[in-house]
Amino acid sequence: MGDTCCDNTTMGVIVGIIRDELPGVFVHSVQLGSSEGTDRNAGFFGNVNNQIDSVCESLSAIEELQDGVNLMGFSQGGLFLRALVQRCPAIKAKVLVTFGSPHGGVARVPECNSSDDTLCQWMRQLASRGVYSWYIRDHVIQAQYFKDPERIDQYLQYNIFLPDINGDLEERNESYRERILALDKMVLYKFSEDKMIHPAMSPWFGFVDADGNDIPVQNSAMYKDDWLGLRGLDEAGKLSMLSLDGPHMHIGEDVIHDIVAEHFGASEKAAPFYVQD
Repeated sequence: MGDTCCDNTTMGVIVGIIRDELPGVFVHSVQLGSSEGTDRNAGFFGNVNNQIDSVCESLSAIEELQDGVNLMGFSQGGLFLRALVQRCPAIKAKVLVTFGSPHGGVARVPECNSSDDTLCQWMRQLASRGVYSWYIRDHVIQAQYFKDPERIDQYLQYNIFLPDINGDLEERNESYRERILALDKMVLYKFSEDKMIHPAMSPWFGFVDADGNDIPVQNSAMYKDDWLGLRGLDEAGKLSMLSLDGPHMHIGEDVIHDIVAEHFGASEKAAPFYVQD
């Protein structure tokens, strides 16, 4: 949220680390729109469903990605990558690693990193007018993974994205579960001092009830009934829920080096790619 695909001070650094650890590997950084400006704007405004369809179509045309891909996503980018795994049959996903991604949704609209971030401040102003109103829900990205624990009925009725990919609706797409179970590994990192994503357990698919009590994913119907295949992955030893010290998205380059080597080093012929947070 706020970065672009090709910024040499943020996502560009990640590309460099992947190439350092896996010499010769093909790396694709997802860009939405024709420029870095439109890419950044798409992190706040648009329709996530349409964005995922567009990315699926573009990736299916990249020859280097046809034999299998490794996926690395940061913040909301990790949530969208997971949805891509579920919805895009053209992607043969092997390993999915996400950092501080709101897989369980957010009960508060994410804060801005800076008061000078005009796009982010505008997003929050619009969201404050009602995340389930027809215009906001269709045009503000953060509203599309907002889940009010005190208004679950409205969430199910009006949220256009998260209820579907999390299997919260009565009619579930069985192919979502099949594609998650087809992963070799899913690794979910949360941050110990995360103030951006609330609740803090969301990166591990957890959430809170109407009284603010934590609901670990293992206590949820999603996990117990295995709507998405998370329990199946877990029982097969393919699901890892790990924690990184520090605030949201504060990751040292040495840590990224270690993570890439650990989780992608054995799959050098696959092509990792990632999206912005």
